[in-house]
Amino acid sequence: MPDASENRTWRLGIDVGGTNTDAVVIDGDLNLVAATKSPTTEDVMSGIVAAMHEVIAQIGADAARNIGFAMLGTTHCTNAIVERKRLNKVAALRIGAPATTAISCMADWPVELKDAMRVRDFLVHGGNEFDGREISALSEDEIRDVARVVRDEGFESVAVTSVFSPVSDAHEKRTAAILREELGEGFPITLSSEIGSLGFLERENASILNAALYDVARTTADGFEAALASEGLADVAVYLGQNDGTLMSVDYAKRYPIFTIACGPTNSIRGASFLTQEKDAVVVDIGGTTTDVGVLAHGFPRESMVAVEIGDVRTNFRMPDLVSVGLGGGSLVRQLEDGCVTVGPDSVGYLVTQKALCFGGDTLTATDIVVAKGLAEGVGDPVLVADLDPALVDAAYAEITRIIEDAVDAMKTSAGDVTVILVGGGSILAPDALEGSDNVLRPENFGVANAVGSAIAQVSGQVAKVFSLSETPRDQAIAESKRRACDEAVAAGANPDTVEVVDVEDIPMAYLGDALCIRVKAVGDLML
Repeated sequence: MPDASENRTWRLGIDVGGTNTDAVVIDGDLNLVAATKSPTTEDVMSGIVAAMHEVIAQIGADAARNIGFAMLGTTHCTNAIVERKRLNKVAALRIGAPATTAISCMADWPVELKDAMRVRDFLVHGGNEFDGREISALSEDEIRDVARVVRDEGFESVAVTSVFSPVSDAHEKRTAAILREELGEGFPITLSSEIGSLGFLERENASILNAALYDVARTTADGFEAALASEGLADVAVYLGQNDGTLMSVDYAKRYPIFTIACGPTNSIRGASFLTQEKDAVVVDIGGTTTDVGVLAHGFPRESMVAVEIGDVRTNFRMPDLVSVGLGGGSLVRQLEDGCVTVGPDSVGYLVTQKALCFGGDTLTATDIVVAKGLAEGVGDPVLVADLDPALVDAAYAEITRIIEDAVDAMKTSAGDVTVILVGGGSILAPDALEGSDNVLRPENFGVANAVGSAIAQVSGQVAKVFSLSETPRDQAIAESKRRACDEAVAAGANPDTVEVVDVEDIPMAYLGDALCIRVKAVGDLML
């Protein structure tokens, strides 16, 4: 290992899964020098601290001084929404009177989630048509009235959503300026034009969720920085994973916490790409409880083009295109009365090393099946599962294979065979050959691919905006979108000298006249 006098280019990557929290240390040449797994805890942070402490202990205090960057992919925000806990008190401000009165704000939200956020909605005059024309003038007096209620009733954040703000965000920006005049510069405000794309209700929903997560993001980032300080890493650069497989600075994450949701699977996809040097493949990430299947396209996770539900709320902000199935190393195996064998979806999770038969427990799990077949060398004790009925073992293994093959097939966009990369601690379950694949890869260090993906990720910026071609020519609109995407990448923490545009989409909106929706993604390296 390099001595502590060298440049601090080492990276600490941590990723929180449903079963395990993985941590790795990668040196300046991007070699893996340490890795560990620790059970994910109910409060999440103590599991992060344990994994961090263990992986740093592996390299020693002297080598740890080479660490200059720490990356965290965490489930804090996802858990807060699912559990309905630790959410901000949100004022949902809709700019759209009189055009949007037919459907109320949060009309289809679960009641318990609205109650947990103590949310109240407000409607003011303003908004735009699809071509940018004003529906009505923005009512600044109404906004100031809302600001007074927000202040007097102790609301902790505001989510601002204007009609067709992806076309024109002027009303949202002016509203934010007024709110800051009334509430102070540091008051948390979410603008929907910075969160989602076309689809008013879904964009509004995503913005409200983002506004509800400010405190969760702040306490998560502060807790991570405190944990780093306790290990002597108080001055490292800290980044959080976002759900497109890239990183963002702590300050950026505090503004847009919703982008951390589903960063775990995208970390695995990026890690799979790094470990195999493949740029296009289907990635199968098998954990202790679930299997996530995603697509690696040009080196990055493929994004979903449809609305995604988060905590039973329909949203349209960017999310990875994933299929999740209830198959993991701890999945329970049962033989029904008719002789059929089932695997999952329930699981013993991180308790697999205590409850599985091959570890001396009393529960038949998917791990026992692969150990009994002699396919998991070094895992458990094969003697403890030697008496299992061979027919049961074969049937269970066939079911495991079927579940994986069906999930891979669901993610394919053509009938041809694809490359499949197997990662995750539970990927010992998968066979070396799969129907529909002509190349199955299981890279070295597959068990910590998620943490590797967190550690090696770049920083990105994305823009999705609708332009009127009668006002802005196509070439000019694309150039403006590229510039804004690069600016977003720099704002998120990328080195300006390394930022480049990696993806451009321009989609004519047939039902909106001369409108053109442009999506641009730019990525850059960390500021070393």
